[in-house]
Amino acid sequence: MNFLPEFGSTLYTLLAFVVALSIIVAIHEYGHYIIGRVSGIKAEVFSLGFGPVLFSRVDRHGTRWQFAALPFGGYVKFLGDADAASAGSDGEAIRAMSAQDRRATMQGAPLWARAATVAAGPVFNFILSTVLFAVLLFARGDVAEPMAVGAMRPLPAVAGAAQQPDLRAGDEIRAIGGVAVPDFSDATAMSQFGDTLPMAPVLDYAVTREGREITVPGPYPYPPIITQLSPNSAAYDIGLEKGDVITAVDGTSIFSFEQLKNSVKASSGAPLLLNVWRPGTDTALEFALTPRRVDEPDPAGGFRTEWRIGIAGGMAFELATTRVGVLDSIQGGLVQTWQVIVSSLSGLYHIATGAISSCNMTGPIGIAKTSGAMASQGVVSFVWFVAALSTGVGLLNLFPVPVLDGGHLVFHAYEAVAGRPPSDRALRVLMFAGLTIVLGVMLFALTNDVFCP
Repeated sequence: MNFLPEFGSTLYTLLAFVVALSIIVAIHEYGHYIIGRVSGIKAEVFSLGFGPVLFSRVDRHGTRWQFAALPFGGYVKFLGDADAASAGSDGEAIRAMSAQDRRATMQGAPLWARAATVAAGPVFNFILSTVLFAVLLFARGDVAEPMAVGAMRPLPAVAGAAQQPDLRAGDEIRAIGGVAVPDFSDATAMSQFGDTLPMAPVLDYAVTREGREITVPGPYPYPPIITQLSPNSAAYDIGLEKGDVITAVDGTSIFSFEQLKNSVKASSGAPLLLNVWRPGTDTALEFALTPRRVDEPDPAGGFRTEWRIGIAGGMAFELATTRVGVLDSIQGGLVQTWQVIVSSLSGLYHIATGAISSCNMTGPIGIAKTSGAMASQGVVSFVWFVAALSTGVGLLNLFPVPVLDGGHLVFHAYEAVAGRPPSDRALRVLMFAGLTIVLGVMLFALTNDVFCP
């Protein structure tokens, strides 16, 4: 029965992938549907999934809404379309229609209505991303100023320390180790603050507690604690978990995340032995892992290659937060969506030019694994992943490749300039070429899923 845990993990990954994909596809196709309906174009079928229909009903507008057996996509079939992909029209059926009915087809609608209907799918993906990012920001809030302790994270006792940390929830922090705490919103000042802290496992914290200015011992503010795991990383693959604290690397004790980063960098990819303290366990755990070479965005632009084990750290305590307004949350959601678009385009450009490894492009297997990994780390991580993936789907569909929405928009732009649409023969050739390109890219990405480390 040893296969049962692996089977359960695979099932969980598949379920997370289907949920993420279904949400994104439903919103994308609904964008096509609703803008088409508003523009006077009739949708005959709105389908989530392909293959045999499991459930369907017809609404008062005459659209059949259905769930199909294969939940890996979806489509909207408009009146007059020859197939579900809207790749061609049923010419004979359209010619037999009245002028009024012809207006309700995609082919018979004005150019503006067709273009708006096609563009609506990717636009709705970006809207979904913005809304989800905004909801996360609104729910999480923003860091309170001055910096204050929201809650202490579980940490191991500091061996040999004369005093154990006595920092508490609600403490307003004025200085740590004699270094004044800057505004958290000032990224440059916060980076300098971290660089100038004394290197010791226990530091003096100048805090305001219940209206009194006092000094208490507290942990080094940036311990080697895992607050986030990257899917398909070395740390994730060996079973490290959120909340784990790495206490030693190759037998050398550490107390800061910077010490961990330096150890990983110095390894140059050689295996490392980690001692790990896990909340709720009485004995230290040991994990052996090998850092992996990773291409990551460079703040100065482009990408840089580093050795990484795939974890993110954080402060020794959760920061107190304040409520973020709706408008500020939406603005933050827009900024986050734009950042995903920029980083995605930059990554594709650097892959195409050979500046970074082509293994950075993942296919359906990699996306499915990431879905399961993010879902296993909690609702917040999974929602963030859905938002980021929705941006990627919207961006991909805007590429000017026939069979994608971007390709259809190019056809509409040609029609606007030339005064007539491309010929049926040209459309067939271009659609075949576009389908070949898309299938080729999918095969390349799938190959990466199988053979890339």
